[in-house]
Amino acid sequence: MQKTSFKIVVLSLFVSILCSTNVSAQGKKKAPAKKSTNSSANPFGGGGATPAAPSSANPFGGGGTTPAAPANANPFGGGGASSKTTGGANPFGGGGSSAQQGGNQPPANRPANGKIPINIIPSATSNPLSDSIKPSLRNESAIIFNVKDRNPLPYDDIREDDAIYRQKLWEIIDAREKINEPFTYGEDNGSQLFFSILFKAIVEDSVVAFEDDKFRKPYIDINKFKARFSGGTDTTDVEDLDRNIIGRDVRTREFPIDSVYEFMVMKEIIFDKEASRLVHRIIGIAPMGPTILPSGKVIPGPHFPYFWVYYPDMRKTLAKKQVYNGKNMGARMTWEDYLENQHFSYYIVKTSMDNPKDQWLKEYVKDPLFRLLEGDKIKDKIFNYEQGLWAY
Repeated sequence: MQKTSFKIVVLSLFVSILCSTNVSAQGKKKAPAKKSTNSSANPFGGGGATPAAPSSANPFGGGGTTPAAPANANPFGGGGASSKTTGGANPFGGGGSSAQQGGNQPPANRPANGKIPINIIPSATSNPLSDSIKPSLRNESAIIFNVKDRNPLPYDDIREDDAIYRQKLWEIIDAREKINEPFTYGEDNGSQLFFSILFKAIVEDSVVAFEDDKFRKPYIDINKFKARFSGGTDTTDVEDLDRNIIGRDVRTREFPIDSVYEFMVMKEIIFDKEASRLVHRIIGIAPMGPTILPSGKVIPGPHFPYFWVYYPDMRKTLAKKQVYNGKNMGARMTWEDYLENQHFSYYIVKTSMDNPKDQWLKEYVKDPLFRLLEGDKIKDKIFNYEQGLWAY
């Protein structure tokens, strides 16, 4: 009897526990959902009819009917119909209908391919070595000169048996002397400079330039020859107001042509027995100057020949160029006549007379004054030899 009553009590307790569990479950299902007023209660931005929450509560830009949030609330630039954002708020330039571009994007005036435009700026001053002379549309003088149609006369043939006396001389013409002013005549923006005439004869008239006075090694690449006397270029960055590089300006540096004022002339003096006269035949001409770096900087020091030209190759060009005459413009002559008739001052720096070691005067005469006197002695020896052939 007692066992039966104990079983009934246990069974009733089990039934009561089971019923209370079902009632609590049904109560939870039927409980109405409470409206969330704080956006922090749903960090993932759940859908449904949930009203808009502040943008700071949903860092991932949840969907639904949530209106646009300020730009600083979405660092990844979420899409949708987001309104205009500031440049600094979206460093990745998010899509959507945002109007402004990110602040870290390249400037709008830079090309899309990333290449910066290069502008070639012409030189403000003239460059006699590269500038071309525009022809005059009218006659610029009262008298028409036909110097451009002139051709040099061929040399008189001298037989080897008639050349009873021959000597080689190396002379230097210093254009700083007053008598040698025609070598630095600056007409037409310096195009009449003698150095400019030599340079353009090589570049434009196909005259060959050589590296030594033996005429053994010519300058084959004309572009390298021109680059040696171009002076190089300067490149400057062009920046806008925000210091962004929007282009580069390239300007050509000028060759310091004023530093070239000496010219070396190699000639041979021949006494022609048949014509009974002393003949001066120029063989080569070389402009001289100091060492000049590719940047255009002049290094002070001794002058040396830049290149040599064979004078017979230059005669055709020199016969078409007039020499400046400051006393009378009507008495102008061509450069070919000027050089053939020795209308210039010079001093001797080397000779084949009594020089078995083929030395320059500066190698065995150290004092510059005595060196000039030694050159004058050589001139006197040649003059005395010519006068000694005559009987009075």
